[in-house]
Amino acid sequence: MKKITLLLMLWMSFATAYPQTITKTTKLDANSIVKDETGSTYPYAIWQKLLQTGSYAIKPNGTANTTTTEFLLYKLTEEEKATAKKKNAELSAKLPKPRTSDAFREGDKFRFDKMKDLAGIKYDFKKDTGKVVVFNFWFINCPPCKKEIPELNELVEKYKENKDIVFIAIALDDAYALKDFLKYTPFNYSIIPDGRFYAQKYGIKSYPTHVIVGKDGLIKFSTIGLARNTVYWVDKTIKEQTLINH
Repeated sequence: MKKITLLLMLWMSFATAYPQTITKTTKLDANSIVKDETGSTYPYAIWQKLLQTGSYAIKPNGTANTTTTEFLLYKLTEEEKATAKKKNAELSAKLPKPRTSDAFREGDKFRFDKMKDLAGIKYDFKKDTGKVVVFNFWFINCPPCKKEIPELNELVEKYKENKDIVFIAIALDDAYALKDFLKYTPFNYSIIPDGRFYAQKYGIKSYPTHVIVGKDGLIKFSTIGLARNTVYWVDKTIKEQTLINH
């Protein structure tokens, strides 16, 4: 009996010294409760847009010993944004190259067409040669297409001083729908409306599709869909083409 009592006391002492905690984390999705520091609740569409800007982040709004049912939306400092970008770039460099588009083959001559964007600017790269042309095929109701727009806008801003790089976004939508969409979601590429003709001509079936053509008119890179490192590879290819010609 004494032996049993002693064992029971030892078990109780260990249970006290090492209390067990159960941590349950709720998955962050459309049903999650997301609040800012003032306690205001954000709809899914709003906090998703804020995250896509790269200026905000979300973390569990609770402690390790409690069930997490809410999340806190907070604005990143400039230092935090720089750190996050650096880490993302390092990770993107380690990931495999994104899937290549079946519609394009690197090294092939790109078949340029005459185009006119929403602003009325005309493009004819058969005549206006010597430029790196960055194409994006997309449409308004394509979730991954919309998700990557903030990062693509950063690319345009990054290379805005280089007049030898042209960003062209060929949309399947008509001009009216695009102008309405762009009121709320700026897209800083030159937007080509009614682009089904071009998409069909090139055999594009997946969106978004990115294609980069070098100054020599040859295809340097293409990819479909949105991988974590898609924009990293677009940027990487632009850099390589810029360095080659300097």
